[in-house]
Amino acid sequence: MDQEQPTTRPDRIRAAQYVRMSTEHQQYSTENQADVIREYAAKRGYEIVRTYADDGKSGLKMEGRDSLRAMIDDVQAGNPGFDAILVYDVSRWGRFQDTDESAYYEYLCKRAGIDVHYCAEQFENDGGPAATIIKSVKRVMAAEYSRELSSKVFKGQCKLIELGYRQGGPAGYGLRRMLIDHTHKEKGVLGRGEKKSLQTDRVILVHGPEEEVRNVQWIYQMFIREGRSEREIAEILNARGILTDLGRPWTRGTVREVLTNEKYIGNNVYNRRSFKLKKKRVANTPDMWVRREGAFQPIISPEDFYTAHGIILARTRRLTDDEMVERLRTLLTKHSILSSFLIDSAEDMPASSAYRTRFGSLLRAYQLAGYRPDRDYSFLEINRTIGQLHLQLLDDVLRQLGAVGAHVTRDVATNLLLINDAYTASMVLSRCRQTAGGMLRWLVRIDGTLVPDITILVRMDATNKQPADYYLLPIMDIGAPKLLLCESNGVHLDTYQFDNLNYFILMAKRRKIEVAA
Repeated sequence: MDQEQPTTRPDRIRAAQYVRMSTEHQQYSTENQADVIREYAAKRGYEIVRTYADDGKSGLKMEGRDSLRAMIDDVQAGNPGFDAILVYDVSRWGRFQDTDESAYYEYLCKRAGIDVHYCAEQFENDGGPAATIIKSVKRVMAAEYSRELSSKVFKGQCKLIELGYRQGGPAGYGLRRMLIDHTHKEKGVLGRGEKKSLQTDRVILVHGPEEEVRNVQWIYQMFIREGRSEREIAEILNARGILTDLGRPWTRGTVREVLTNEKYIGNNVYNRRSFKLKKKRVANTPDMWVRREGAFQPIISPEDFYTAHGIILARTRRLTDDEMVERLRTLLTKHSILSSFLIDSAEDMPASSAYRTRFGSLLRAYQLAGYRPDRDYSFLEINRTIGQLHLQLLDDVLRQLGAVGAHVTRDVATNLLLINDAYTASMVLSRCRQTAGGMLRWLVRIDGTLVPDITILVRMDATNKQPADYYLLPIMDIGAPKLLLCESNGVHLDTYQFDNLNYFILMAKRRKIEVAA
């Protein structure tokens, strides 16, 4: 980020420019963007005093875009040293898949008195109806471009997989990535982190050093013929001073990877996991995998591979609730305490995540197994209940606001509500705590990064199952990020106390303005 220039002409408006380039096209290089912005500034009477640049950053998410985040922070802090922001076009501001997120960041600037101008667009960003409609369409187009590009790239990668070429990721222990040209002539082994430089080149997997190949075959022999567990095999490898392909000690998981990955029988498999459009990583079911059998020279015979696979499947068959609890009891007899780490480390045990999924929480599974932790973990259940209630209350507020004709935009990342394009609100739930003397207390933590106009504080009742009351706190009366509330808090706070949210809902009700004849 460039520093503010020392001098500014008094007849010009100070402006910051924001430029972003991912890896799309040269037309979007930061230099080309800056040229268009500079021409726009000269014609409109702006003087660029600061530059925020995100090079090689995707526009799908805010994460990783340090310069955009820094610019927003500077704007919200007040007196950033400029009065406008110049951007090449709507897509450079972001290709957010939720277009409301793009609008939200622009709104933060507008609320601070700083307008955002899109220099290469064919509309004036003046807040008028035409500009608002066109800008909304542009945001949708920017998001749709990323979706279409993702789909095209995925189809292209699937085609290359079916042709037998490797797509991304390290080769794995015992294997190496070989670069070949368009005639399938080998050009050399790629080192860790190295990539191809020519678009027509391709990558295939070949055998690595002979010692690694023998170790892979030895792992299968120990597992199938001698009945050694993954952890025992890892301990033997580590005792011999043998490291993984990443230069790390072996673990139960890394041995399991060797025993379950089809690349060791020469199959080219893709799409086992997805991370499309920078969203949550998901493990795909086998029917979604893309594969080419016999793409590479195998290290392990199919017979050995599927034998090992069958052993693992038989060991991890679906257990009944009683069987899972019984295994937990057996583990408890061997150890004085239970923990997720201990469960995940033990042989013949379901993963701790399986217990959470099956029983709702680890604490519930502990209780069924007869284990009572020394520490009181009841707050975990309370927090889970409050988290679920928070989403229910938000949905209910949105429904009621819609019923009175209010226009509400909800930021999916922060749950900040923008109501009638006029003011913002957020909701905070506070757990009820009881002192040794029987008095009730509520510790409230305010997220200082949101800065809503109104904070809806929900105080839970003594059971922490239902709301006790509500506080509608304006931003000017929140002087600290933490508040400790008692049952009565004086007129300066209890003025904002309500039994329900009817007043908040009615605040947003739109009314027709009578026009004088």
